[in-house]
Amino acid sequence: MSRRRGLTPEDRELWSRVARTATPLEPKSRSVMPDASPEPKLKSPVRSARASVALAPDFGVGSKAGTRRGNDLAPSPADALSSQPIRMDHRTHRQMSRGKMRPEAKLDLHGMTLAEAGPELARFILSCHSRGFRLVLVITGKGSSGNDGPLPVRRGALRHQVPYWLHAPPISHVVQQVAPAHLRHGGAGAYYVYLRR
Repeated sequence: MSRRRGLTPEDRELWSRVARTATPLEPKSRSVMPDASPEPKLKSPVRSARASVALAPDFGVGSKAGTRRGNDLAPSPADALSSQPIRMDHRTHRQMSRGKMRPEAKLDLHGMTLAEAGPELARFILSCHSRGFRLVLVITGKGSSGNDGPLPVRRGALRHQVPYWLHAPPISHVVQQVAPAHLRHGGAGAYYVYLRR
């Protein structure tokens, strides 16, 4: 069964009617529907395969963003946190990121499930804030490397979930900045949490 290429004249007419009612996001770069001329046919399947490779989207494989392991296309927690704006004194942030500041308290979430870790994290952060602490360390671990199933599994569920919890109620109003910990305090398996006064 051969597959029809392009739009039929009825489809083009329907599309042009819909396109006339749409408001472009950027008025200067308004796209125009191509004329009804037939699409050029590719002469060989080799050329069409090359064309499809050239048009394939780039998910960062081989680039700096593509250094993630496995099939996980989401940014790593460290990448996501580093893209956030700095909401604290830049000098203090630089000292914290270099591991020069000593955390006043730490919470180790190793071995906990997500259901256990969420409330424990909230209790710990609110308790530290009420005691006047500024810098605390939350240790999540890097996650297990075991993946025996047929589907890809994201390593380190706690490592990925903790930054979201820290930016959500009830603890988001006391958290000023979250950053990956320096190697001396756990590296990729831990987070610095800088609390508001």
